Amino acid sequence: MPFKAILMQLVEDTPHASGAILADWEGEAVEQHCLYDDYELKLMGAHKGIILNRMKDVHAALAAGKIQDAVITSGKQQVIIGAVGPDYSLVMTLANGAMIGLALHRFRQVVKLLEKEIY
Repeated sequence: MPFKAILMQLVEDTPHASGAILADWEGEAVEQHCLYDDYELKLMGAHKGIILNRMKDVHAALAAGKIQDAVITSGKQQVIIGAVGPDYSLVMTLANGAMIGLALHRFRQVVKLLEKEIY
């Protein structure tokens, strides 16, 4: 299944989701789907990928296992960032008040699907 279709389905099937982007190890967009400005999502994907990589570096020294995903909540939105294998990241944006448990469930399903497609 093409990446665009996977990301589109993630956004459309997740209540209050507004965008999703798959980025490579350099923060470059591989594919994205969003309901707002694509440039803003690409910027978000690059910056959140940096945050994810920093978290991985810090967490590597701990005995808790590898970082899978994280939720960042700001005043206007929630963002889920997660690793797709060792080289890619997935970022999904949601409105505040979104059911984060459901969003995480869908997000993790898509991470597994993307890993099968990529690796």
